[in-house]
Amino acid sequence: MKRKPSTEATAAWIRLMRVRSRVLDAVEQELKKAGFPPLAWYDALLELSRAPSGELRPVELERQMLLPQYSTSRLIDRLVDEGLAVRRECKIDKRGQFVEITEAGRELQKRMWGAYSAAIEKHVGSKLSDVDAAKLCALLDRLGCSCGEALPSTAAEGASPR
Repeated sequence: MKRKPSTEATAAWIRLMRVRSRVLDAVEQELKKAGFPPLAWYDALLELSRAPSGELRPVELERQMLLPQYSTSRLIDRLVDEGLAVRRECKIDKRGQFVEITEAGRELQKRMWGAYSAAIEKHVGSKLSDVDAAKLCALLDRLGCSCGEALPSTAAEGASPR
């Protein structure tokens, strides 16, 4: 017979799902109030800016995206339409494409970080001490949530919702 989750594990799951939803909604609202596009735009621009040459194949971008992204191609279309990214044909296989961040995309990502970092502080940082935040990271790492990356060295680099 398979083991069922304990009452405590089930309660932890429910809290994890609720806090994720509430904090993401709050962050989205903060970005909207500041006049910025949705967090998915920031996430895509950040991943593109982190790529060694500022470009990724659409499937790589989708894999890197941390927010649920069911319509990556539509998101890419919007970024391209706004001049924040460009599509390029792959010179090697001619069938593939790359999405490359533009200077305007880099600038928007940096500007969004100001509002995004303030929202992180408001909805997470102000509620947890650094020690508590480190403990929470360790607990989440045990659930397989470790992103395996160092924290950004400057605020201009931004953070991912990882």
